[in-house]
Amino acid sequence: MKKKAFLLSLVMCAAVFSSCGNNDKEDGSGHMFDVALNGNPESLDPQFAYDSASNTVIKNLYSGLMRVDESGNVVCCNAEKYKVSANGMVYTFTLRDDNFWFFDVNDDDVITEDEYFPVTAYDYAFALKRVLDPRMKSPYREEFSCIVGAFEVMNGIESTDFAEIHAEDEKTLKIVLNAPNAEFLRIMATAAAYPCNEEFFNSTKGRYGLDDRSVMSNGAFFVRQWFYDPYGSNNILYMKRNDANWSETYDIMPSFLSFTIENDEEAIRQVFKEGDVECFTTLNSSSYNTSKYLVQGIPATTLGIVFNPENEYFSDINLRKAFALSIDRETLSEKIDDDLLAASGIIPPAVMVHGRSYRELVSDKPFCNYDSKQAAESYETAKSNKNFSSLGEIKMLVNAETVDSSYLHIVTQKWQEIFGFHVGIEDVSAEEFNSRIENGDYTIALYALKGKIAAGSSVIREFENSTVCKGYLSEGSLTEAIISCETADGLVEKYSEAEQYIIQSYRFIPLFYKNSYLIADSENEDIIYDPFTEAVDYRIAQNYS
Repeated sequence: MKKKAFLLSLVMCAAVFSSCGNNDKEDGSGHMFDVALNGNPESLDPQFAYDSASNTVIKNLYSGLMRVDESGNVVCCNAEKYKVSANGMVYTFTLRDDNFWFFDVNDDDVITEDEYFPVTAYDYAFALKRVLDPRMKSPYREEFSCIVGAFEVMNGIESTDFAEIHAEDEKTLKIVLNAPNAEFLRIMATAAAYPCNEEFFNSTKGRYGLDDRSVMSNGAFFVRQWFYDPYGSNNILYMKRNDANWSETYDIMPSFLSFTIENDEEAIRQVFKEGDVECFTTLNSSSYNTSKYLVQGIPATTLGIVFNPENEYFSDINLRKAFALSIDRETLSEKIDDDLLAASGIIPPAVMVHGRSYRELVSDKPFCNYDSKQAAESYETAKSNKNFSSLGEIKMLVNAETVDSSYLHIVTQKWQEIFGFHVGIEDVSAEEFNSRIENGDYTIALYALKGKIAAGSSVIREFENSTVCKGYLSEGSLTEAIISCETADGLVEKYSEAEQYIIQSYRFIPLFYKNSYLIADSENEDIIYDPFTEAVDYRIAQNYS
């Protein structure tokens, strides 16, 4: 199977743009970045927001105890240091002295001493307890289920104070886990673990994160103006560098971030073409020449074939096995372009384990190798078991926004060659695809799997919680094993075991790793993109135009 270059050189949990240009602005600092958001942010509450527009603003508005650096390693941010107990279950974070909340009380853009105050351990404790609070309905609560008492809180059995999350003083936060968890620091680097000041939260009277006067900043920028009229134009969200937190330690490069709020990606592509914005994110980079633009793709999504769990015929493992063993990945790899990589597993290459792609740490061989003879035998066994002579007319349901379905004909032609029947391709919109998957209105589908965060457990959890897994796995049965690993080697082993379990039951047949892209003008450097949350981080971005 041929290798794609990005598997070895471009795989990381965040894309970092670097270009070679004339250093007209000395260090590239002080620029106002003109960029676009795909839709109005639903909320700037880090414990609740999930859409890409919100995630981008939140990434630049707040900062947390830990962060993921440009190489994919988890390092201290607002934590001065941390220590882990000998049994790997107690994490103690010591906060730095130079991180502050800022709220522009008089709305004059000037940061005065009475407008900023220290971020404390109590702010982090309050935030994490909010994530677990069932009334909050945070989409990230399961990521923190590893904390002692989280289960009882999440299920409404106990109050949030029952969770072992303790601010021992203003600078010390202690968290106790149910078991050692090598992913925990990475989880603490996510936006859901950003701080929330309880007094300010209560003062917003239920509007926290919903307008520019119901948020305050402890990060690189603060929200200066946020205007959105769903029936109008000139919708903007304007951010200014937060000088209360701008220091040599933080090294925030831009002075301003000026976001236009566009209705869809088509509108964003148009304003980018007109030169009104400098970068955007997309799943499709085909129309952008790499000699003119900075184009970097990160394989963060796995596309695989799934079968309707309630379909009578495909309930037979032999039929699913027949389809799986007929996937010729070597042929696929030779014919697909650089947007895709033939997939050998479920967890995509963008998931990192201690600074390296997980896929580099495991065998590149698929868990179910191509074997046309065995595929034909399994198909005949299934026909005998289910007493059918033909499957009739079958179509593979495909979200047209995820992949060029012409590549799937390579797969369906092989099925026709081995089994003697044709499987059609049905391209539909993302909205229709999601609706039909949810309602079980399909036989076979090409399903996109991506974690909420850049962790293998999140990818596996997304599969466990999906409707395509209905009646197959007990909730959390695979992720529970993953989140009790203390070492990187243990993570690799448990990731691999989870992948094998799913693939060798033939409930998910991996086909492709799919790129997500950040596209920018060539004068820019060090714009960081997280393909899992789709957040774009401008904190160290430079411009030399």
